[in-house]
Amino acid sequence: MDDRTGTPHRLDPAGGCPHAANARLLARGAVAPVLLPGDIEGMAVLGHEALKEFLSHPEVAKNARHFTALGEGRIAEGWPLLTFATVPGMTTADGDDHRRLRSLVSRAFTARRVEELRPRVEELTDSLLDGLERAAAEADGVADLRRHFALPLPMGVIGELLGVDAEYRDRLHHLSNQVVATDIGPEQVVAANRELVALLAEIAAAKTAHPGDDLTSALIAARDEDGDGLAPQELVGTLLLMIIAGHETTLNLITNAVRALCGHRDQLALVRKGEASWADVVEETLRWDAPVSYFPFRYPVRDLTLDGTLIPRGTPVLAGYSAAGRDPAAHGPDADRFDVTRPARPGAARTLSLGHGAHYCLGAPLARLEASVALERLFTRFPHLQLTAPEPELPRHSSFVGNSVHVLPVRPGASAP
Repeated sequence: MDDRTGTPHRLDPAGGCPHAANARLLARGAVAPVLLPGDIEGMAVLGHEALKEFLSHPEVAKNARHFTALGEGRIAEGWPLLTFATVPGMTTADGDDHRRLRSLVSRAFTARRVEELRPRVEELTDSLLDGLERAAAEADGVADLRRHFALPLPMGVIGELLGVDAEYRDRLHHLSNQVVATDIGPEQVVAANRELVALLAEIAAAKTAHPGDDLTSALIAARDEDGDGLAPQELVGTLLLMIIAGHETTLNLITNAVRALCGHRDQLALVRKGEASWADVVEETLRWDAPVSYFPFRYPVRDLTLDGTLIPRGTPVLAGYSAAGRDPAAHGPDADRFDVTRPARPGAARTLSLGHGAHYCLGAPLARLEASVALERLFTRFPHLQLTAPEPELPRHSSFVGNSVHVLPVRPGASAP
């Protein structure tokens, strides 16, 4: 192994802000050895160009049958990342199987369907802003923006899109949070996964018996060109993916964007003056403070050399989105500066935070729509909104997968006339 990588970096199961560690690792190279929970050896791809190459490499797989440690029986049942590795569905499928699953989902999850959601996103946003104002009025002017706004917006949208009744949504968020967490014990992991799978199977059974005009019913009815649909396990795995990705990512994106704008009032002023758009804010937030820090897993199907570093066959590899977003080699010497006017490099996307290649996030247009609507209406309604706690005091996500804070206390101030 290339000696530039040095001693493996032990990922903190409790999460925390990733950027200082990312900078140290990037200074040593674009690829770094890491220790996963249980002292399982892995790698993380941190550099923008290396990650772009890795995400679309033809000899890199997603199916856990390529995971050496799992095949050798070294992964315990309660390992916190086991669901990411083994859940049936698009995120763990390769080749023709992946194309089949993605085709079935994308047919029901079209750009037209997303754009048709815009009026509902706007309506739900305005309703939640009313609730945020009421919550602040009841608590000396301060409310948790994450709880009252950033969470219920994407959870409400994905819930309505999937046809999931509101009574299930709090439980789904709690359980999906457990799946994303990396600091909980084996018994909690096993219990949360079993309950989540059972709950999703219950929802799928209800939709099978009583289909509606929703994505879950469409997925149940969908068939590929050979007449094959989603197997029961694939359906549950797909719902799990869409619920987690459909609200956790957008929840973190909105939270991180609000933190960034409150901490960089000059950048907020540029948007208000029309010198940058709310879409620019979303793109810069995706780059500067990616909602997902280290996403599990991909596995080289043979020994692979990437940016001069050997990644042995069967190694679990994390996509280091938060590191790639601040890679100076790709984004310049000011890569750690939040700048909503930062142009995309010619011929390249500003960020890889929503993936790249065959597994690019199907929900990316919806996440961008929700975040841009949420931010525009939030800061238009509450132009003097401010955080009520210093950034270092905000409690972080209990995970090195998700990248955000657990609460976001704000003082909305008076509504704009």
